[in-house]
This record gives sequence, C-alpha cells and structure tokens, in this order.
Amino acid sequence: MMINFNVPPYVDTAIGYITECVKAQKICGDGQYTKKCNEWFEKKTGTAKCLLTTSCTHATELAAILCDVKEGDEVIMPSFTFVSTANAFALRGAVPVFVDIRPDTMNIDEQKIEAAITGRTKVIAPVHYAGVGCEMDTIMDIAKRHSLKVVEDAAQGVMATYKGKALGAIGDFGAYSFHETKNYSSGEGGAILIKNPEDAERAEIIREKGTNRAKYYRGQIDKYTWIDIGSSYLPSDMNAAYLYSQLEIADKINEDRRASWDHYYSRLTKLRDDGRIELPYVPEECVHNAHMFYIKCKDIEERTALINHLKANDILAVFHYIPLHNAPAGKLMGWFNGKDEYTTKESERLLRLPMYYGLKPEQVDYICDKVAEFYAK
Repeated sequence: MMINFNVPPYVDTAIGYITECVKAQKICGDGQYTKKCNEWFEKKTGTAKCLLTTSCTHATELAAILCDVKEGDEVIMPSFTFVSTANAFALRGAVPVFVDIRPDTMNIDEQKIEAAITGRTKVIAPVHYAGVGCEMDTIMDIAKRHSLKVVEDAAQGVMATYKGKALGAIGDFGAYSFHETKNYSSGEGGAILIKNPEDAERAEIIREKGTNRAKYYRGQIDKYTWIDIGSSYLPSDMNAAYLYSQLEIADKINEDRRASWDHYYSRLTKLRDDGRIELPYVPEECVHNAHMFYIKCKDIEERTALINHLKANDILAVFHYIPLHNAPAGKLMGWFNGKDEYTTKESERLLRLPMYYGLKPEQVDYICDKVAEFYAK
C-alpha cells in the first residue's frame, strides 16, 4: 500500500464532540468548543488573546488590518513561503518585499531585513519554516528600532518554541494553521494570537464582520451593530470540536511526531556523513515540533529522480514552495531586495518525506531503505 505523504490527525473523541454540537443546535461560530480551543492556546502560549479563524490566511489578513496596513505600505517577508503570507498584505494594497533565506533553517535571513527597510515599511512577517523558529530576538530588535509591527506566520509552528517562547506569541500578532496537513487539524482553520490586550476588542469586531456582536452575546450591550471594517472569519464550532479532541492529547501527538522525526534523522545520518544529502538543522535555542522531515538533494534533477524512485516504491514524497518572487503574481505585486543567493537554489533541492501522527517505525525504516537504495545506485 502507498505510504501517503500526509494523513490528517484523528482522535476517537472527535465524533462525540461534533455530535454534541449538532444535538445542542450550536454549529455556528464561537460555540463551546471554539471557546475551549481559544482558552487552550492562550494558556499554552501565554498570548493575551487567541481567536480561532477559518484559516491561517484569514488570521494573517486579520493581523494586517490590525496593523493598519494600507495601500503602498511595504511588508518584508521571505520569498520561500506559501502565498497566504503575501496575499494577506497584498489584499490591503501593500507591497511584499522579499528577502533571502538562511540555507541552514530555510527561514528569513534576519541579517538581510534591515537593508530592505524603507520609509514605507510597515510590517516584518517572518515565517517559521518546518516549525523551527526564526531568529526572533534580532527581528524584534529591528522592529523596535524602526517602529515596525511583527506578524509571525507560525502556520507550521504549533507546539514549537524559540528560547522557551511559543512561536506565534512573540511578535505583535501570530497566525496558526489547522489545515489537514498540519500537526493539529480542523480540516480547514486557523487562529490569530494577539500580544497586546488592547488589540483584542477590535480583533473580535473585525472577525465578526465588523460588528460588536461578541459584546452582545456576553451581555455587555443590548444590541449589536456595524462599527468597523471586517469579514466572516469565524469557523464552525464543529471544526473546533474536531480540533479540540486533538488538543486534549497534544503532547502525545507531538511526542509521536518527534519520535518519527528522530528516527528519520538517525537512519539517514550515514547518507549525510557520506555527503550524499543534507538533513534539517535546528538551532540550539529552538524546540521544533516535527512538522516535517525534509532532506536536501544535490540539485533539482536529483530530487526529481528520487521522487520518482520513491513513488515507484509506493512512497509519496513531495517538494515544497516555488519561491514567490519567481511567480507571476509575485513579479507583479512585489520585489526581491538584494541577491537571491539561497532562496531559489535551496528550494529546488528540498524534498519532504512522509510525516504524520501515527506513522509507524517500520514505515520510516522502509522509506529510509528506499532513499539509501536510490543513492546506492
């Protein structure tokens, strides 16, 4: 049987929680399970406020509004990221300014950020690739000195930390993803983490189509009305119920994934030592969450051949992002500051191996055997 690249996480209690929502006739947004998830993340990350959203994309859009991003503003980000990082700001009329990545972590090169700052720069948007934290102390220092906001794209960062701080809870705002490919999933979904309590009330309003409906449901006002711009960013409580079943055993899921990650690393170390592949690097100050396990091949031709070899042996492995500055929309809406020394080159070498909750040790062994078989040929 094919070893899939991803299998969405599932916990048996999910069906009971979803059924409970249906029987209570409360399946829309901000039901009991949405509130439970929000509280879980607030307690786990230490953020002042967490609000579930319909996606990480929408969480980032919400953050862009809270940052008062306007037409002509510039937002610094890596080009090696998913389109949502750029789209969230481009929708506000802002210009994505791409800078190069570090080849060791595939994260934004913090040493290249300051040179990209202009009088129009409004936000720095670091992306924590593979659940490994960016160099946030440096980024936060740059932001403070230049009076910039920091929006963390922590789509892959749930349960990961930088110097003991939860990814997503370090900058002004953070965005999580609960897409089916993520460590914890609601099928589609996300969350915004809000550092400053003063931003929480406006975030609630924007998330509720620009109305003060949340205050109404808490009994703080006797009717609600339209008072700000906004959109419909509330997920169904059934999605939250599915997610909450996983949060209850979040440590178990994390440990399972970390065990698979460590197994991969151990089995593939010889190929690395022989100079055939490169393995992921995790800085000492970071605790990763085993969101993915990737290797780096010599070049794009070797990567393509390895993907085909694995597929022929019933293993689905994939490459990742096409750098945004090379995409038609990226060329139209943004620009790359400085030299693309690593972004394109490293992206063409990276290959993601199957990784999910419940991946069996014998499956990891089989995958590693086939990778070794490829290089033996």
